[in-house]
Amino acid sequence: MAKGEKVSHTPAGKLLKPPESAFSKPPHQTVLDQRLSVCSKLCFAIGGAPNQVAGSATAFFLQIYLLDVAQINPFQASMVLFIGKAWGAVTDPVVGFFITKSKWTRIGRLMPWMVGCTPFVVVSYFYLWFVPPFTNGRFIWYLGFYCLYQTLITCFHVPYSALTMFLSTDQKERDSATAYRMTLEVLGTLVGAAIQGQIVASAHTLKHCPQHNISTGHLGNSSGAEIVKRIVHSQDFLSHGKEMYMIAAGVIGGVFLICTVVMFLGVRERDDPYISKTEKQIPFHKGFILVMRHGPYLTLTAAFLFISVAIQLVQSNFVLFCTYAVDLRDHFQNIVLTILVSAVVSIPLWQWFLERFGKKKAAFCGITWIMPFTVMLVFIPNLVVAYVVAVSSGLSVAASLLLPWSMLPDVVDDFRLANPYCKGYEAIFYSFYVFFTKFAAGISLGVSTLCLEFAGYDTGACRQPAQVAYTLKLLIGAAPVAFIVTGLLILLLYPISEDVRLRNKLCLEELRKQSSISSRTLEDLSNV
Repeated sequence: MAKGEKVSHTPAGKLLKPPESAFSKPPHQTVLDQRLSVCSKLCFAIGGAPNQVAGSATAFFLQIYLLDVAQINPFQASMVLFIGKAWGAVTDPVVGFFITKSKWTRIGRLMPWMVGCTPFVVVSYFYLWFVPPFTNGRFIWYLGFYCLYQTLITCFHVPYSALTMFLSTDQKERDSATAYRMTLEVLGTLVGAAIQGQIVASAHTLKHCPQHNISTGHLGNSSGAEIVKRIVHSQDFLSHGKEMYMIAAGVIGGVFLICTVVMFLGVRERDDPYISKTEKQIPFHKGFILVMRHGPYLTLTAAFLFISVAIQLVQSNFVLFCTYAVDLRDHFQNIVLTILVSAVVSIPLWQWFLERFGKKKAAFCGITWIMPFTVMLVFIPNLVVAYVVAVSSGLSVAASLLLPWSMLPDVVDDFRLANPYCKGYEAIFYSFYVFFTKFAAGISLGVSTLCLEFAGYDTGACRQPAQVAYTLKLLIGAAPVAFIVTGLLILLLYPISEDVRLRNKLCLEELRKQSSISSRTLEDLSNV
């Protein structure tokens, strides 16, 4: 519903005549209007892809980039990752607050946020992968640009996530749009990893390493001229790595711009056509209290908080694990692509599974799949096992991406039924879900990088001590399994089963029909 279509409220006896609205249509026409075309679903899904393209590149490569290319020490890298993620988490509810205060415009209430912040996201993302000419202030440089990037990407992601509720009132249509979105987002993750991995792979090979590890001071019996030659060759290779990362950042920035334009041209943001015209938007603090008291939301958020931390640990440490723990540095980019291709292909499988057996069962079946295979890679570190693990892990990655965003609209509907006179709370649900998961991921990334510092990680070295390899195995194997088990135990308490979901759907449809009748009656009285 565009700006100008809202009903003007005045004191009793002074109700102004409302303009013609969707309520003047017969009820069955309005339901038909809520059906989404394949084109609309595709454009909506394409809009979410650039966030995943950039997110995939940072998740897999930012840690090793800070350590081996920007060459800041592990403690500083851990601070950049933790503070940046924590700052991004704090901005989520802040952005959610401002969204709830936003007015409807001719292009909607959420779309201006996404379109307006996109150019600034691209600029901040590029400078995140730029190595400044100075060395003393690099920590401040990367901390500043990572926090700026997290702020701007939040201004894009929170309204985009909430946009699901404004595509259609039909649960089936929203679930279908979410499946399209997850498919394209996993594909975006694949594209991001492919672009970044294939372009920067040459920056992490052994070709620039001498027989002995110069960075650790093991120069053997080399002459002074040989040592200087090796150092010059290493510096040339480092410059090559910096250029490759900047090229990758430029390509991903272009993808971000193109996808946002496609979404803007192909998606129509709608308000709920059955919302009672007597409803008023609730204050943010009251909405926050109501949301935080809603049991299904707290259970779902807590469960996927632990699960997302597990996936984040695997993502952020996987390249380091392949490089220094299992000697697969020449294959890591292809293994990452295998994981993501498996995830893309399995999204339709999980969509069918959740429709056939329910979302809760799909979550348990999908996410438990990753646990035995990550442990297998730790204990049997060879190339064949790595590819088997990659295919199997892709199934769980797909489920962990699809299920929370498919279940959140059900939680919002359940809240809607429990609080039928509340309005404007959707951004609170999505912003605080992202806040909790992002904050927890920031803590896990910071702690995992600190663990590498304590294990003796040597920045810029071609090989790492045995303690670093052991730590990486723990971060890839034992830690994610513990987090996933905790998350699934919490998910057992999630109360919205398929029966409850269908009951809520029927009750909401009846509520909206009653609101439609009341609104038409109010309009007739105004005409009289």
